[in-house]
Amino acid sequence: MQGPKTLDQFDIRGRSALVTGAASGIGLAYAECMAEAGARVTLTDIDAEGAAREAQRLSDEGYEVRWTTCDVSDLTQVARAFDDHVRAYGGCDIAFANAGLDVGNGFWTPEGTRNPEGQIDVYDPQRWYKSIGVNLNGVFHTVREAARVMKANKERRGGSIVITSSNAAEVNEAIVGVPYMAAKAGVKHFMRHAAYELAAFGIRVNAIAPGPFVTNIGDGWVKKNPAAKATWDELVPVGRMAETYQIKPLALLLASDAGSYMTGAHVMIDGGMQLGPVKPLD
Repeated sequence: MQGPKTLDQFDIRGRSALVTGAASGIGLAYAECMAEAGARVTLTDIDAEGAAREAQRLSDEGYEVRWTTCDVSDLTQVARAFDDHVRAYGGCDIAFANAGLDVGNGFWTPEGTRNPEGQIDVYDPQRWYKSIGVNLNGVFHTVREAARVMKANKERRGGSIVITSSNAAEVNEAIVGVPYMAAKAGVKHFMRHAAYELAAFGIRVNAIAPGPFVTNIGDGWVKKNPAAKATWDELVPVGRMAETYQIKPLALLLASDAGSYMTGAHVMIDGGMQLGPVKPLD
């Protein structure tokens, strides 16, 4: 059987997608990608002003988008966001569990010194709880509600759930805070379990594991700190941090029928960082 033409498998026109953490960074890139490929999109973010601004921009460009505020650490808010999305678009075909945050650096600073606040023995527990609440619990909440609405809509059997993990789930990074790394490792294994369970319902679950991307995470500290960006550029084997547009093709692959035989995959897009840094930290 020859099957559909290659480019036709990437066609998501008429489908709908919900993206968490969509006001900036990788989440915004996902939302732009889905809209550019013809999907109807809901942008959600705890940053209501940012979500509204970007939704308006995309709408002005001719795309069918809407927005809502949502704190993914609150299951009630996530459930409401999905219910509103289904009412607006008649169902949910694609969901990106993307929202995340960085609550501080690891035990090593980008400048090459030990970070006193990043040491495990003095680490602020509240920073740990906040990171786990968004980066791990928020993923569970999003996948839970995506599965609920996808399973309920018999006319649109199946769907694609894409989780934003991190290369921090695979490798140790001294610059990255310990709760972020623990959360992303949990995300990877949760994704595999969800994919295993939901395959019978035609719901695929995969994760994108970015390495160093220039985003607003950590209050945009990489953008504000040239020394930090220079350090990351030197650590990445390909010699540079990535820009968010570079994640769009992978997102479309996993969201569309082009990825119809992919589930449970943890796909690295990190410039080779999983191979080891070019300049090891002392």
